[in-house]
Amino acid sequence: MKNQKKWFAVFLAVCLSLMPVFAGCGNGAPQSAGTADSAAAEKQEETNEDDEKLLKTQEDLEAFAAKEAPQIEGLTFESELQLDYAKMYRVFRYDQGYDLIDIADEGEFLVVPDGMEAPEGLPEEITVIHPPKNIYLAATALMALFVSMDALDCVDTTSLQADGWTFDAPKEAMREGRLLYAGKYSEPDYELLLDRECDLAIESTMIYHTPEVQEMIEDLGIPVFVDRSSYEDNPLGRAEWIKLYAVMTGHESEAGAFFEDQKQKTAQIEDTPDSGKTVAFFYIATDGKAVVRSSADYVPAMIKMAGGEYIFDGVTDDDGKSSVPMTIEAFYDIAADADIIIYNQSIDNSVQSVDDLMAKDPVMSEMKAVRENNVWVTGSSMYQRTDIAADIILEFHQAIAGQDDTDLQYLKKLK
Repeated sequence: MKNQKKWFAVFLAVCLSLMPVFAGCGNGAPQSAGTADSAAAEKQEETNEDDEKLLKTQEDLEAFAAKEAPQIEGLTFESELQLDYAKMYRVFRYDQGYDLIDIADEGEFLVVPDGMEAPEGLPEEITVIHPPKNIYLAATALMALFVSMDALDCVDTTSLQADGWTFDAPKEAMREGRLLYAGKYSEPDYELLLDRECDLAIESTMIYHTPEVQEMIEDLGIPVFVDRSSYEDNPLGRAEWIKLYAVMTGHESEAGAFFEDQKQKTAQIEDTPDSGKTVAFFYIATDGKAVVRSSADYVPAMIKMAGGEYIFDGVTDDDGKSSVPMTIEAFYDIAADADIIIYNQSIDNSVQSVDDLMAKDPVMSEMKAVRENNVWVTGSSMYQRTDIAADIILEFHQAIAGQDDTDLQYLKKLK
């Protein structure tokens, strides 16, 4: 009977995979103006640029932070996981080793210890998960966090092929067969997930574009957890999501050590006075528009922590998206006199020199930073390497301070 149910679920999954999927970035759907093209969006699916859900307002976040620990019949609340920067999740700790993870806008997940059962009478809105051993990791930006806390062995399948990774650990795991490709987030290999006994699918908010896929995964008996770390307005808050996944996997000491190291690195420049230098962070989309980060995003926060002033301060998207497209004319009106340009090569790697940037649009040659030879590019790891937030902040600081760039790993000055 169990096998019949399994193969019936596979049959439904295969049928679903053959149906046209009109939402999402990887299926030929038209992109909205100013977003990255299909290939770039697929590669950088961990960003929330196309997410249709609104960011939480400050009032909502305050209400979320003020919530009391839920009462769960049969369990006694003991404490809450201490967080320094993250605002989009909370972890309530109960006796007998039970943990309740509460995600803003997503819901609650009860982590049930191995060998234990979920309490009777648990509200339906709480999703039960056990410490995962075979995760399908479709939120690829999290891979670096799992590696950093030595929990890569908990990840069994992923939505990115080996050549899509920008660092060695997942590439090596895939070469050795310890980590398998199970299809992109919008077209997972349902049969493989069942054969590998997948016990948790961790998705980015891109899954909102294909709700039928999430529903199918859940119908197979696999809990779906949607990561919202990219909604943190502080880069260290984004990195602090490692504590959440450590609770799931039992790697809390390793996660704690990693996060303390991140804090210590940024502490080196905490007392550095603001430089007064303005920074323009952007890329040019295929439609010719400049795409900048919302001033409420974590990238402008990194620039501020590094001692710079984000030139697009006050620029936000009405729908709360992290990227804001604008015409070149509007872009130039704001950024013409920026002291420093940092071009987002993680999305568009065609800019390898100052000449390449000027070829994007003639107006670039008139910008102050171009005329004064102060143009930089990020490396391809900017979004995928959630574990290097502190390092990138320090390198932003070196660029803003005009220090020697010969020892930088994630930022490069263009000639």
